[in-house]
Amino acid sequence: MKLTTAIVLAGGKALRLRPYTNDVPKCMIEVSGKPVLYWILKWLKNNGIVRVVLGVAYKKEVIEAYVAAEDFGLEIVLNDHSEAEGTGDALRLAIERQNVRDEVFLAMNGDELTDVSLKNFLSFHLHHKPVATLLSCPLRSPYGILTTDSSHTIVDFQEKPILERYFVNAGVYLLSQEIRAFLPERGDIERTTFRELAKHGKIKAFKYFGFWNTINNIKDIKEIEENVDILKETREE
Repeated sequence: MKLTTAIVLAGGKALRLRPYTNDVPKCMIEVSGKPVLYWILKWLKNNGIVRVVLGVAYKKEVIEAYVAAEDFGLEIVLNDHSEAEGTGDALRLAIERQNVRDEVFLAMNGDELTDVSLKNFLSFHLHHKPVATLLSCPLRSPYGILTTDSSHTIVDFQEKPILERYFVNAGVYLLSQEIRAFLPERGDIERTTFRELAKHGKIKAFKYFGFWNTINNIKDIKEIEENVDILKETREE
């Protein structure tokens, strides 16, 4: 089986990134001279995706103009979910309105950047056969961590280390068609669908230790730009 369809939810207002998002949606903030959406679409294309459903709402005309002017070598359709109440509802509307019938498809937030191999991600999903598989990455501490000895003397400092015992939801998912029965008419997928799937043992975590970052603030943009060569080096599988 090949993974060919991706849904990218790119409709958020990103209030924490004002004034950068006063006139553009979050996915159109530039990283090293290119919108975040550019890097996402490039990665999807290089991993074999052929059809992308962009879930849009806030400043949707900016995204519409951008994808119309660029040739990404992808079939790109826009799904307006302005009336959606949460990410679960937005995903449900994208699947239903754009007739996403693939046995397994990708869904993701429009502010996530990674170089994970979708081939490996899909192999894991097909082997375990859950309803959903989440890309899961180790937590990076937002603070420096210190180590003390028995006499309370500080013996070591680690500046914002990777905490490999703890994993976070990276906002990139592989979903089987059974997901339809678990999607809400309102509410975020993380608080509704995924919790329900966890109760039934129908959700898996694909642990990835490579590059991943999400854009929540200005510091995130600068950190991604420091690693942008990783994105540029992504090659088609």
